[in-house]
Amino acid sequence: MSKNKLLITICVLILSIILGILSSFSLPPYNFYYINFITFPALFLIILNNNFKVNFFIGWSFGFGYFISNLYWLTNSLTFEEIFKPLIPLVFILLPLILGLFYAVSTLLFSFLNSKKDFSSIILFAVILSVVDFLRGNILISFPWNMIVYSLSNNYESIQILSAIGVYSLNLIILTLFLIPSTIFLKTTFKKKFLISSLAITLCLFNYFYGSLKINNYNKNTINKLPSKIKIISPNISLERFFNGDTPESILKEISEISEPEAKINTIFIFPEGLLNFYLRDLNYYRNIFEEYFSEKHKIVIGINSIDKDNIYNSMIMIDNNTNLIKKYDKNKLVPFGEYLPFEVFLKKIGLKKITQGYQSFSKSSKRELFIVDDIKFLPLICYEIIDSGKLNPENFNFDFILNISEDGWFSNSIGLHQHLAHAKFRAIEEGKNVIRSTNNGITAIIEPTGNYLNKIESTDKGFIELKEYRNVKKTLFSYQGNKIFFYLMLIYISFFLFLTKFKRG
Repeated sequence: MSKNKLLITICVLILSIILGILSSFSLPPYNFYYINFITFPALFLIILNNNFKVNFFIGWSFGFGYFISNLYWLTNSLTFEEIFKPLIPLVFILLPLILGLFYAVSTLLFSFLNSKKDFSSIILFAVILSVVDFLRGNILISFPWNMIVYSLSNNYESIQILSAIGVYSLNLIILTLFLIPSTIFLKTTFKKKFLISSLAITLCLFNYFYGSLKINNYNKNTINKLPSKIKIISPNISLERFFNGDTPESILKEISEISEPEAKINTIFIFPEGLLNFYLRDLNYYRNIFEEYFSEKHKIVIGINSIDKDNIYNSMIMIDNNTNLIKKYDKNKLVPFGEYLPFEVFLKKIGLKKITQGYQSFSKSSKRELFIVDDIKFLPLICYEIIDSGKLNPENFNFDFILNISEDGWFSNSIGLHQHLAHAKFRAIEEGKNVIRSTNNGITAIIEPTGNYLNKIESTDKGFIELKEYRNVKKTLFSYQGNKIFFYLMLIYISFFLFLTKFKRG
């Protein structure tokens, strides 16, 4: 390779990193989604004019820039203990490099499969990107965080279609739309360019008006009064207090006082994950505190660790004011390194352990059951379980609310808190259910089935929000079909691609 060609390649790779960084600003909390109408066409045109060897590194560079600028906050979780601090530079670089490989594979596949420089190329590239995103989120590493579709999280009208098609299908469609401006530079007649642009604008307008109508219809739905008031608590207790030796008694009294219990009113209190730094078996030791603050008309939902034989679980429990256990759910999906240590036997020999409190990895449960109190049915989800589109309700339960508790203090007051909230918003729309979200050091919220925040508490504040009534919503198409709709849409796209390539040859 000549010096000039090498220099050009290096400049292209640097440009690709910059494009990835710019695209990350389309995600929450910035939500500059329109920047993707520049960055993705630019990426597409670059790989369209390079060979597959270079394209692999172009995609990798784009992905690295994208993920390093929207996932840097994960390193905050390594600052609480000295053993992890040396790993911060490694994790800061290594994780984006690993995730960037998904874009590298996408651009490489496109190079092998693409033979045209027309609209069919756009269809093919959008399909490949969305399929790789699906594999990333469901099969390969089960980490669907920050797909580009989440850049629409503040466009309420535009994301109502999630209730019908789900996040992966909308991701495919929005990738296609972001790529449309590149048609200006393709070998296509002006007539075709005009037609494609017109169809894209028509689709956007149709989706916007559909979303507006759906929101208006929701606001006309019947309002139901709840038999018990629901109080969602945001205690905002810093994680440093747990590491500095604050007693469980002081923590429990503080969160109880924040809750402001009313003895004569039926109330369900929702506390977040991570507040109790002891095991479920020890809960009875603190019975006097619960009896002091709460009455027989109260039920308390809270996160706690539990032990069953040799297994430790991250659990959500429901108790009464006498600490009697009413219901327990053990988390199904665990966070690598945060809740379990991959290759634990080997890595513990070299001094590594999981990041969160305790040295032994959590075990995962395989079933999810509803929490039912006063005929109100809650689907329990702990922390990152809210990010799994199409997997929340494998048993097809009939439930009223999605109940999500989380400890977001590991990531400080970062952009990650807003990204986490956006995932919860998308699940509310997909499932057509209110999401009740209680977090410690995160954003606590009640999210309506339209994605609207009925009420919320910012990560820097403490207090509670209440829910006394909710609107009826019919079960969504996506809640019936799940991610099968993505495969149906894929078939349509592939058929359209084959038609375009055959039509072109004809």
